[in-house]
Amino acid sequence: RFPAAAEDCYMATCWVAENAVSIGCDPTRVAIGGDSAGGNLTAVVALMARDRGAPSLAYQLMIYPVTDAACDLPSHLENAEGYLLTRAAMVWFWNHYVRGEGDKGNPYASPLRARRLDGLPPGMVITAEFDPLRDEGEAYAKRLREAGIPIDLRRYPGMIHGFFGMTALMDQARLAMDEAAAALRGAFTAPR
Repeated sequence: RFPAAAEDCYMATCWVAENAVSIGCDPTRVAIGGDSAGGNLTAVVALMARDRGAPSLAYQLMIYPVTDAACDLPSHLENAEGYLLTRAAMVWFWNHYVRGEGDKGNPYASPLRARRLDGLPPGMVITAEFDPLRDEGEAYAKRLREAGIPIDLRRYPGMIHGFFGMTALMDQARLAMDEAAAALRGAFTAPR
């Protein structure tokens, strides 16, 4: 339950950054990423790292991220049923994640509601055309851009929630995976 998942992910990210050298990593090239609820946690950890002053993150990869508990944007209604993830399921997930209505407005639960998004790492947001989460992911990318954060937004036409992991079945999934990998490679090789 919130805020445990967010705090756990933040602490894990801090551990990686603090122990990067001992595990064979470059502490100046730490990136975070995830899909769906993991995309939410990616956005939230980036906010926490900025607000708490550490760790420094090189990149954030958000694949059809959950960014707002309201579940009221047009894609939630347009894609409410018939595309694997449903609006009703999202409402159910939110009601089991947060402790009450008050938590839904907390930016560490609903990052789209953060007052400011400046000072965050660059990144990529991947959305799917027939996903209830499409509009909240794209709204978050738009707000990041408005805050001056370099964000690559990619919407994959004809795709549904969960497509990213379906590389054995869908060309679009392989393309999305390749583009995400290229973006991460670029972030890791960029001069520091």
